[in-house]
Amino acid sequence: MSRLPASAVPAHASRLGWLDALRGIAALVVVFDHSSYSFMAEFRRELMPEFNTSRYGIMVFFLVSGYIIPASLERRGCVRTFWIGRLFRVYPLWAAVVTAVLAANLLGFAHVRDFGGQSITSVAVAHVTLLQELLGTPNLLLVLWTLSYEMAFYLLVVALFTVRLHQRSAEVAVTLALLAAVSVLVGVALPASALSGAVGTGLLIALASVAMVAAICCAGAKSPALRILGGVVGGVLALVLVPFNGGVPMWEGLVILAVMFLGTAVHRAERGESTWRYAACAAAIVVACAVGCAYTYGDGDNFTRRGWIVAFLLAVLTFGAGLALRRRRIPRWLVGLGTISYSVYLVHPVLLAVSDGTIGRWQQDNPVLEIAFYAVLLPLCVLTYRCVEVPGQALGRKLAGRVQPP
Repeated sequence: MSRLPASAVPAHASRLGWLDALRGIAALVVVFDHSSYSFMAEFRRELMPEFNTSRYGIMVFFLVSGYIIPASLERRGCVRTFWIGRLFRVYPLWAAVVTAVLAANLLGFAHVRDFGGQSITSVAVAHVTLLQELLGTPNLLLVLWTLSYEMAFYLLVVALFTVRLHQRSAEVAVTLALLAAVSVLVGVALPASALSGAVGTGLLIALASVAMVAAICCAGAKSPALRILGGVVGGVLALVLVPFNGGVPMWEGLVILAVMFLGTAVHRAERGESTWRYAACAAAIVVACAVGCAYTYGDGDNFTRRGWIVAFLLAVLTFGAGLALRRRRIPRWLVGLGTISYSVYLVHPVLLAVSDGTIGRWQQDNPVLEIAFYAVLLPLCVLTYRCVEVPGQALGRKLAGRVQPP
């Protein structure tokens, strides 16, 4: 595994190294989940019903995001600089990866999935908003679906901040988890992208895109009234799209948001803004509701309830273990892996698409090729981190530094 030089490790790594470690672990697990289709198919078929590696990885990611993202906004104290920071953190690598996969498709090295007859304009707009998973549009790359839930979380975090309810993270987490449980108990089983089916995908994409741009612009305005309006519009957009137009069942979309706000509640307890007992009670309710939802819902199209529950519980335990060990020295290589985890997450499906489009998938397990895939991927991700992520973040910080708080 490539070892990052000191300059590649953030200055705050000593304080948040445990979060980097969790991101690194989650990224490796997600990579295995996807690469096993190509190189470890037999082992995958045996493992998935017992342990859903995909859900494990993304739940760890969501807990970490919940822990750190609202803290970033509150530390800045400015919605405009928050959005600048997020956009320049997410989009540069996203744009590079999308360009790479489209180029590979054009050259015949990879195949882009079918978009079900949607126009190129609609697909492009949906992807640029990062809300494509919540707008009834197939993802250009499968992993992009989680970015839609991340964006919904950003909108909700900004909404709570603008109306001065951002300290209520535990209550929000519990409320979302209880809504998920109620939706299962009363038998609400909407089809995927139900809202798109009702109003039309193109119209929904147009309305949501306008609402999102207006929400972001208004939330960063000088006028207090416009800031509140922008925050509320963004929050309402997220709360409509996640349960009513997600690609996962309604209960799971609500659980995802609850998990992220649970991460925020833990951060507040650590900072003394809340009590550990309060955070623990919120965690118990969220976990109980999530497990209860999965058990009641039963086996889904992409998972067994047993595999989902095991993955979810292990993700929570992993986060808890990281939290318990947060004051311990974290191995430098693990911190470095976490530093490049965003590249690992976005780059690996492009590499897999090229691999599948050239050498194809193996019918029998081949651990050597699985290891070789990691050996190619990780150095490549060090390169994309240095050449794409770091310059993008630096530009974002430069622009944010020129912005005066409203």
